[in-house]
Amino acid sequence: MPASEKNATPMLSIKGLTASAGDLEILKGIDLDVFAGEVHAIMGPNGSGKSTLANVLAGRPDYTVTGGEVLFQGVSLLELEPEIRARMGLFLAFQYPLELPGVRAWQFLKAGVDARRIHNGEEEMSAREFDQMLKAKIVEVQIDPDLIKRAVNEGFSGGEKKRNEVLQMAVLQPKLALLDETDSGLDIDALRIVSEGVNNLRSPENAIILVTHYQRILDYITPNHVHVLFDGRIVRSGGPELAQELEEKGYDWIKDTVDAGV
Repeated sequence: MPASEKNATPMLSIKGLTASAGDLEILKGIDLDVFAGEVHAIMGPNGSGKSTLANVLAGRPDYTVTGGEVLFQGVSLLELEPEIRARMGLFLAFQYPLELPGVRAWQFLKAGVDARRIHNGEEEMSAREFDQMLKAKIVEVQIDPDLIKRAVNEGFSGGEKKRNEVLQMAVLQPKLALLDETDSGLDIDALRIVSEGVNNLRSPENAIILVTHYQRILDYITPNHVHVLFDGRIVRSGGPELAQELEEKGYDWIKDTVDAGV
C-alpha cells in the first residue's frame, strides 16, 4: 500500500515551483507530492518542462529556480548543492548519459557508495565487500561485467549506457530516483531489461519519478500515478489508465482540453 494511503508525510513535496533557463521561463508552478513506495510517471509533449523538472530537482546549474519550495525527506532541497542532494539519496538518470574519460566505472561506483556511507555516518566499504556486492548487482541488471572495467560510458552503446545507469541505481540504492527518458533510444530487448532492473529496485522505502514521452515503458513499469505536464504546469493527473488514454488520443487532446478550460 502506498504511503499516501496512510496519510504519511511525503518523501518529496513540491509547492509552486517555478524555474527558468536564462530569460525563458519553463516551470510555471509545479505542485506534486511523492510518497515512499510510489512510482510517478511525468508525461507531456516536447518543451513542456519534463526534463527541466528532473534536472531542477537534481540541482543542475543550467536552471534558475525563481519561486516555490521543494522538501525532500523534510529538508529544503533547493538550498543544497547537487552533491549533497545525491548523498542524501537523490539520483538522476540522464536522458543522454555522459562519458567520463579516465574514470573507470567501478571506481566511480565505489566513490559514490563511500560518499553516501560517510554522509550517513558509516565507514567506507572495504574493497572486498564492494567487489562482492558489485558482482551480485551486475548479475541482477544483466550488464556485461567487462563494461565496469572501462571508463564510464566511454564507447558504450545507447542500451549499455542505460543499463549502466540502472547498475548505478542498484549499487547506490537511492531514496528517490529521477529517470529522465530512460526509454529513449532503447530497442525492445534493452527496454525490457532496463525496466526489469528498475522494477527490481522498487520497494516501500524508495520512490521513482519516471519522465517519458511514451506509454511503452509503462507497459513494463506500472506507475501509481501519471501526470501530464503542459506548458510548465501539471494539467492532469490520474492512474495508469491516463497514459493509455494519451497513447490513444495524443497530446493534442490535452492541449485542446487546456485551451477549453476543461
